[in-house]
Amino acid sequence: MPVIRATGLRKSFGAHAVVRDVSFEVAAGETLVLLGPSGCGKTTLLKLLNRLIEPDGGTVEINGENVLSQRPEALRRGMGYVIQQVGLLPHYTVAENIAVVPRLLGHAPAAIAARTEALLTRLHLPPARYAGQLPHQLSGGQQQRVGLARALAADPPIVLLDEPFGALDPVTRASIRREFRELEELKTKTVVLVTHDVTEAFELADRIMLLDGGRIQQLGPPRELLFRPANGFVRDFFAAERLALQLRTLTLNDIFRDSTTDDSAASFAANITVHEALETLTSGNAAAFPFTVAQLMAAFGEALQREEDGWKR
Repeated sequence: MPVIRATGLRKSFGAHAVVRDVSFEVAAGETLVLLGPSGCGKTTLLKLLNRLIEPDGGTVEINGENVLSQRPEALRRGMGYVIQQVGLLPHYTVAENIAVVPRLLGHAPAAIAARTEALLTRLHLPPARYAGQLPHQLSGGQQQRVGLARALAADPPIVLLDEPFGALDPVTRASIRREFRELEELKTKTVVLVTHDVTEAFELADRIMLLDGGRIQQLGPPRELLFRPANGFVRDFFAAERLALQLRTLTLNDIFRDSTTDDSAASFAANITVHEALETLTSGNAAAFPFTVAQLMAAFGEALQREEDGWKR
């Protein structure tokens, strides 16, 4: 049974339909990214999951139970929720902010302290330095990490994130995103993340739901949306960043598996993306792989042609 099941969701504000007959499921441990242009309905859809907004029609089930049969407060305590503005309580210390939900749930003070210390350590915020600080003493990236720690503090099985990195500068954003992707804490959780950043979606998603005008245009793995677009909107949405996304989507396994390159490169296999391999090779570490940049890009070109040929068939 899926952890989250939405069926026929509808929501309008006045005469404006924001979510139109949307149905989807999210499996345990999966990261689903809601992607699309501004006003496409992705944030409204996220808020329908935890009843911050009530639907006009349709249902949301969490572990088989209709969310409308649960008290909103109890429902939300079982979900972590992170927003772009972070929303830390300004007069609470970092440790006190993280402890809010566990305290409401009646967790023991010692357990809360241990959990807070562990989360801060994993998020590269040494407790001895940061636990007693107030939010205004932190950088934007540090505040975002505290917001994530607060969402994870009660160890919820579901985490909802609404543009969690949107307020950060590009360098900080990329760094936080890498940390987020590698965070052991999130690898077993069911995550629904809203973003308008295409690169972010491709880096973090198991599946992407691309929305436009409140409707699902395509739902599937990033690779499927990129190489098998369901319609013109999907194809055009990724057109401007297509090459960058191809580099981030295809792995060394993909490009060398059937490559005509006649050297040791063809037998080298790894789940490293072409983008990551290029970064390594061009950063002065040319001996890291048994192929050159030129060989890598030749194999990449061949792989793209195979993808195109497969799509045409």
